[in-house]
Amino acid sequence: MARVRIVRLRIRPFVLTLSNGTTGFLRQRHERPTTESRRAYTSDRSDIIWLPEQVEAFLAVASPEMQLAMALALHTGQRQADIRKLAWSAYDGTTISLRQGKANRLGKPAPVTRVPCTRALKATLDLAPRRAAVILTTKTGRSYQKRYFAQQWDQTCKAAGITDLHFHDLRGTTVTMLFRAGCNIGEIVSITGHSLRRAHEILDKYLARTSQLAESAMAKFENVLETDFAKRPAKRSGQTDAK
Repeated sequence: MARVRIVRLRIRPFVLTLSNGTTGFLRQRHERPTTESRRAYTSDRSDIIWLPEQVEAFLAVASPEMQLAMALALHTGQRQADIRKLAWSAYDGTTISLRQGKANRLGKPAPVTRVPCTRALKATLDLAPRRAAVILTTKTGRSYQKRYFAQQWDQTCKAAGITDLHFHDLRGTTVTMLFRAGCNIGEIVSITGHSLRRAHEILDKYLARTSQLAESAMAKFENVLETDFAKRPAKRSGQTDAK
C-alpha cells in the first residue's frame, strides 16, 4: 500500500500540469466505432487526448505496475512496445535513452532518442523496485507481453470508468502538453520521436479545439442574462443617459 501511494504522489506533479486550463477542449468524445468505421477510428486518434481527471481516476485504482506505465508514457511520450521493452540500463539517473522499435522495423537503424527525466519521473524511477532487466514488469518480475499488458491496462481503465481512451492516446497528450509548456515542434519530436508531419497534425487539431472552445465560450457569454450589463457599449465622452 505504501508503494502505491508513493508512486501516485510522484506522478501527481505532472498530472497537475495537465489541468492548467486544459479541461474541456483537449479531446472530443467518440462513440464506440462500428465495424465500418473502425479502420478510420484506429488510424487517426490525434484529436483524442487524456484529460487530468481521467489520469487521476486511472491512478486511483491502478496497481503500482500500471501507475509506473502511466508515468513512463506521460513523461516520455513513447509507444507502448518501447516502454514495455525499456531496460534499466537505458536510465542513467537523469536521462532515458532508447531506439524506437518502429524505426527499426522500417529497415534502417533507429537513431537514439534521449529523454531527460522530469523531477517527478526521476523520483518515481528511483523508488521503483528493480525486479528484472526491464523497468516495467509484472508483480512476479516478468516482462510484460503485449496481450497481458493490454488486459491489465483495459481492466484498470474499466475500473476507473474510462471507456473511450487508449494507451496510445497518451502520446498525443504528451505532445500537446509539451506545446503548452512552450516547446517548439523540433523540441517536441526530439523527445517523442514523432515525425514532423504527425506532430503538426496533432497540434493542428489541438489548436482547432482551442479555437472552437473560445468561440463557444464567447457565444455563451453573449447569451447569459447575468452578463447583460457587461454587453452595454461604453459611453462616449460627453454622452449622458437618455431621460
